[in-house]
Amino acid sequence: MAKNLVGNHIRKLRFNHHEMTQQQLADQVGVTRQTIVALEKGNYSPSLELAFRIARAFHLPLEEVFFYEEHTEEDNK
Repeated sequence: MAKNLVGNHIRKLRFNHHEMTQQQLADQVGVTRQTIVALEKGNYSPSLELAFRIARAFHLPLEEVFFYEEHTEEDNK
């Protein structure tokens, strides 16, 4: 069985985008700071709409902010 993971570069992008805070990004995309924290930690996969709003906040295409990895059980051994 494979475990799917949507990863992101949000933390790095915030730092490189005038050291934007989690709260500033959250306010810009219409979510709570806790949502941004969960995204950065990889504990939450955003809706497609939220993913696009975050990418737009950084003026980047979606695939430069988010990436998809597939892990197999073999990877966990």
